[in-house]
Amino acid sequence: MYVAKIRRSQYYQIVYFIEGRRKTLSTKATEKKEALKFLESFKITFNNHAQEPIISQDESHSPLLSKFQNEYLEFTRLTKSNSYLESISFSFRQFISFCGDIPLHEIDTRTLDKFITSSFSRTQRGAHHYYRTLKAAFNKAIEWNYISSNPFTKVKFPKLSKSFPGFISEDELLIILANTPYQYLKDIFIVGFYTGLRLGELINMQWSWINFFQNQITVRCTDEFITKSKKERIVPMSEKVRSVLINRFNSSLHQPNEVVFYRIKGRKLHQETISKQFKQEVRKSNLNEKIHFHSLRHSFASLLAQKGVSLYIIKELLGHEDLATTQVYSHLQKQNLRDAIHQL
Repeated sequence: MYVAKIRRSQYYQIVYFIEGRRKTLSTKATEKKEALKFLESFKITFNNHAQEPIISQDESHSPLLSKFQNEYLEFTRLTKSNSYLESISFSFRQFISFCGDIPLHEIDTRTLDKFITSSFSRTQRGAHHYYRTLKAAFNKAIEWNYISSNPFTKVKFPKLSKSFPGFISEDELLIILANTPYQYLKDIFIVGFYTGLRLGELINMQWSWINFFQNQITVRCTDEFITKSKKERIVPMSEKVRSVLINRFNSSLHQPNEVVFYRIKGRKLHQETISKQFKQEVRKSNLNEKIHFHSLRHSFASLLAQKGVSLYIIKELLGHEDLATTQVYSHLQKQNLRDAIHQL
């Protein structure tokens, strides 16, 4: 039982189950805090009548994959970004395409083994993503009493070949900039390299995010843009970044809610277009084909790691939720390793 927003209503709804059937009840509250209070009183009412609305333990009532997908997406929409929701949806589509739209309780280890093996033969990273995403969804299915155990926990995922993320040096950045014809692109590339901001964060950056007095950028969530983690974070500005942003600020008058980077004033840039243009400059610079725009973010983290910056600090600057994500850069902290040995 939980509260959630649905598209057709401005109010939070209580979502609960009776004998395997999903029910909703309006809380008549637009604030989540008030909706949660209503939920508590609703639970007490049902407890008093011995009718706690939970799904039947009979797994024959478990929903079809497509129905569970929709319900899980509705639940997850409260805490995850649109790009993550799309990745969930894509994983479900791949799975349903493989095994059909069957009830959850009919999914067995044999089916999953075949799905993972088939996916792994096409794309190792893709198969790993499907596995992680669907495993998390099925854990939620257990909480909702649709199934008694998670079949994904019984599947042993093949080992992935490990590869370090591609990155460029400051000298290579200068080569790319020399081959870049437009100043707005050069500015985006420089700020991306020296802040580690994602491309979506860069093209949605507004002047209200920038504080020249405190030399920092606050990556904010707005009505039009939500960060990947749905959290705001602060990224200090280096002198190079500050110089780029001041030059753009002084070039013309700006409103606080206007975007910082644009080709035509008042029009937001498209991620795909910027990504393709960066790739063109990489090719003109005769650099590694594996380098793409996201490599600027890896380059920022790699540069910090090589200078001995703590992985915990890099984690905060990048906005990673889990330190394990940041630890991919640990191999670059060679000087830290040498310093540790010198302590012996």
